Amino acid sequence: MDTPLKIDSTRTDVDLIAQIDLACQRMEKTFDNGFYSKVTVFRHWSKHNPTLSGKIARPSAYRWYLRRELFKLARRGAEITITESRKRVDLSSPTLLDLLDETDFDLTRKKVFLFGPERSELSIARLEHYTGTRAEDFQRYVLLTNYQMHMEAFAERFPGAVSSARVDVQMPTLHHVEADNLGISIVNIGVGPSNAKNLTDHLAVLRPDAMLMVGHCAGVRNHQEVGDFVLASGYMRGDHILDELLPPSVPIMPSFQLNRALASVLDDSGLPYRIGTVYTTDDRNWELTLRRTMEHLRVSRSIAVDMESATVAANGFRYRIPSATLLCVSDKPLHGQPKLPGEAKAFYHDSKKQHIEIAVTAIASIKEEFPGGLPNTDIRAPGEALLGGDIG
Repeated sequence: MDTPLKIDSTRTDVDLIAQIDLACQRMEKTFDNGFYSKVTVFRHWSKHNPTLSGKIARPSAYRWYLRRELFKLARRGAEITITESRKRVDLSSPTLLDLLDETDFDLTRKKVFLFGPERSELSIARLEHYTGTRAEDFQRYVLLTNYQMHMEAFAERFPGAVSSARVDVQMPTLHHVEADNLGISIVNIGVGPSNAKNLTDHLAVLRPDAMLMVGHCAGVRNHQEVGDFVLASGYMRGDHILDELLPPSVPIMPSFQLNRALASVLDDSGLPYRIGTVYTTDDRNWELTLRRTMEHLRVSRSIAVDMESATVAANGFRYRIPSATLLCVSDKPLHGQPKLPGEAKAFYHDSKKQHIEIAVTAIASIKEEFPGGLPNTDIRAPGEALLGGDIG
């Protein structure tokens, strides 16, 4: 067992940063040696639960996050101790699923980190499998798409981006890497709510500062044209994939700050857009059961239909990650403009660079306005995890 490492919170900011870097190195070495690390935090100012502890797995994957959160605690005077914990669980062990089962897990219980070490390690392994990139290369801001053309536009925008190591990956990924993971990643998650849930379940472990769905939609209002943009003010969850985990009655809304940044870019560019409810369906051929779908669109007053946005937003809510939606109207099936090969190809060619540029510009403004990460008070639980939450 290693000697405990204590962070002296009475020192200067420069020294605190050096101590926390050393602590991160210690946790990474401990993990490489086959053990989880235990982080214990004593907050002298807390009346009811001054001491909290938790186990950390694969700390190198979110080192930037640990550095930021531990620094905030130490700066306030918290006593932080890093020790070696129990041995890592073999991901091939038959006991793994029992350790991972979150069915009865209280996500509002006060703890150090939102996820247990086994969940962290498995999710990171799956994320690397699906994307063909190292978890360490994921940046704080993540774009999600289901179009290869957006990947191509991103690669043109950031020619030095780190790409998937294999051509046969399920979810091709690019990372525009910046110091301290301040860049942007983009993942082609494929089509449908199942893929959206799959990727965001595992991405959540890395604690990104924001997720932004960049996709296309069917416009359903008269005063929309192909090429107009859509920002979600809320979601009609017709995907149903998270209904048992998050009741449909729970209101899900995008990040106000992200929406404000996106709207500002669209306004400055003079581009037409509309804000309203986005209806996310699990049926790609929803037009073939039009009577049922039309009733849902009518009562929800939706302005667009897609297949991923509500799923991404609902998982963002579950895992306390600010999210938003930037869609572009690609077809209007209710108005005699279904998505057909010729028109779609021309639309895709004309819109892809503009679409990515809007997202990138909005994120740049977010980084400038909120260098410490987007506020997420509106999606936090009362007894939230210590890291990433209210240090009080």
